[in-house]
Amino acid sequence: MDRVAVRDVEDKPLSPCSREKAERLVAEGQAEWIGSDPPAIRLRRSIPLPRPAEPTAPALAGKRVLLHICCAPCATYTTQYLRGLGAEVIGHWYNPNIHPYAEHELRRETLAGYAAEIGLEVLWAPGYEMPAFLRAVVGREEQGVRCAICYRMRLERTAQAAAQHGMDAFTTTLLISPYQDLEQIQGIGDELAAAYGVTFYFENLRRGFAEHHRLARQHGLYRQRYCGCLYSEWESRDPNATTRRPARGG
Repeated sequence: MDRVAVRDVEDKPLSPCSREKAERLVAEGQAEWIGSDPPAIRLRRSIPLPRPAEPTAPALAGKRVLLHICCAPCATYTTQYLRGLGAEVIGHWYNPNIHPYAEHELRRETLAGYAAEIGLEVLWAPGYEMPAFLRAVVGREEQGVRCAICYRMRLERTAQAAAQHGMDAFTTTLLISPYQDLEQIQGIGDELAAAYGVTFYFENLRRGFAEHHRLARQHGLYRQRYCGCLYSEWESRDPNATTRRPARGG
């Protein structure tokens, strides 16, 4: 019988199911196809699993960590977690990908309110550099390709700020999202760490994805429907968007 690989919304691998069941879950809106060869679906909800022993994370106790923040909801669990490791967390706002300007400002203002509520210092990159983002991705707008460019822009500015302010490490809230490419982020972060002499802290934080939604609701934070750029907004609303990454094997 044809078996279909299954992952939940946090990208955790689950037991495979039959194609018949997979098609039923997709038809009911409980899942989406993410591959055709081999066939694979992703559920639209999180499935709790027995938690394996966590690998030892790099020591952060007493370290000053600059946290790139893409939005306030993603800052909830991530800030809480890093503080729990003993780090002194300082936020960094630099997101030239966010479009339109009103969306950029809404997310910035939401973060400012949340940061004040939890006592989080934030370094605010001035201005709005959306034209620089568009120039960087022109001709490379496909999902995944442009995302790597976007990761580099935001992480490089954060690494620069971390070095300038004498931080011990830098990291990003992007590590909590099941929709971001963690392998790309780690590679770019490590490269920038070597270039700027500041450690890049990498850890897969997707296990906190469901909790970050709960915390965002608890604090009444604005929660956006798309990553930030105009292409991601298009893809979130139009399944036929030409910038969407082709399904693997399809």
